[in-house]
Amino acid sequence: MATIYDVAELAKVSPATVSRVFNGTSVSEDKVAAVRDAAAKLNFTPNRTARTLRRQSSEVIALVIPDIENPYFTEMARGVEDVASEAGYSVVLCNSDAQVEKEATYLRIAIAEHMSGIIIATADENSNLDSILATGRPVVAVDRSTTYDIDGVVMANRAAGTSAAKDLLDAGYRRIAYIGGPEHIDTAAERAAGWRAALSAARPDLDLDELERFATFRVDGGRAAMEELLALPEPPDAVVAGNNLIGVGAIQVLTERGLTPPQVGVAVIGSLPFTTLSPTAVTVVRLPARHMGVTAARMLLDRIGGDAQPSRTVVLRNEIQPASAVRS
Repeated sequence: MATIYDVAELAKVSPATVSRVFNGTSVSEDKVAAVRDAAAKLNFTPNRTARTLRRQSSEVIALVIPDIENPYFTEMARGVEDVASEAGYSVVLCNSDAQVEKEATYLRIAIAEHMSGIIIATADENSNLDSILATGRPVVAVDRSTTYDIDGVVMANRAAGTSAAKDLLDAGYRRIAYIGGPEHIDTAAERAAGWRAALSAARPDLDLDELERFATFRVDGGRAAMEELLALPEPPDAVVAGNNLIGVGAIQVLTERGLTPPQVGVAVIGSLPFTTLSPTAVTVVRLPARHMGVTAARMLLDRIGGDAQPSRTVVLRNEIQPASAVRS
C-alpha cells in the first residue's frame, strides 16, 4: 500500500506538501498537479478520518520519553527531529521521568494543543493511552511495547542479552552476572531472558537467580547492583549491563575496586556515553537509537497523512563490538 512518502518521492515534493494538498491547504498549482498525478499512479487514497483530524491539528508532534538525560533517548530524539523537520513538523520533547502521572499530563497537553500525533516510550506497563487514542490521533510506541493496537519500533532485546553473554563466555569468563533496569519494563526483562538463555546452555551449574539484579536504568542503579554482586561469597567474574547508564555505574564500582576489565569482564547493551576505559576494553552491543527515531517518525507521518493499513511493529537489529582483551 502506497504512503505519502511514496507519493512525495514520485511527485518530487516533501511529505508535508502531499499532506497539504489532500488537506486543502494552499499549495501552488504545479505542485497540486504533481501530487495528484503521483497519487493516481500509485493508487494512493488518503484516509478521510485522518484528513478531518489533520485539519484540526497543528504541524507539531510530541515525543514523550522517560529520561531526557540518557544519551540513548537523546540520540533517538535526534532521529525523530530530523525526519519531522524535513517534513515541515516541529517536535515538542516531553520528559516523563518514568512517571505515569507526568506522562499522562503531557498526553493531556498534546490533546489540548491539537498536536498531530505522539511518539512515546511509555513510563511503565500502567501507562494509559486511552485518552489520546480516543481523539483519533496516531500514536507510535518506541523502545517498549504496549498492550495497544498501535505501531511500534523496538530493539531485538532478547538477542542483545544473548549476544552480550555469549561474547563474555567466548572470552573465557564463567560466572557472568546480569544487571537490568526495572523488571516490569519489557526491555529489561527481555534482555535478562537472553542472558539466561545463554548461561543456561553454557553453565547449567550456575545459580542464575543469585547472579541476576534488577535496578534503575540509571548510573546509581548500576552502582548499587554491582556492589551487591561483588559482596557475594563468590562474586561474578563478568557482568552484562542492561543499558548504557547501568554500564557506567558498574564500571565505576569496578574501577574503584581495582577490578577494571579484563580482570572482570563487562558487556554493555547500548553505547557507553562516558568512561575512562579504552573503548576496546568493554564489549558493547550497539542499539540503533537514531534509526529507531527515524523509523518511528516516518511511521507517524504516514499515519498523519492518511495511511490506514493495519498496525505493525518494526524490530531493529543490534550490532556487537567485542572487547579486544580477553581474560588471562
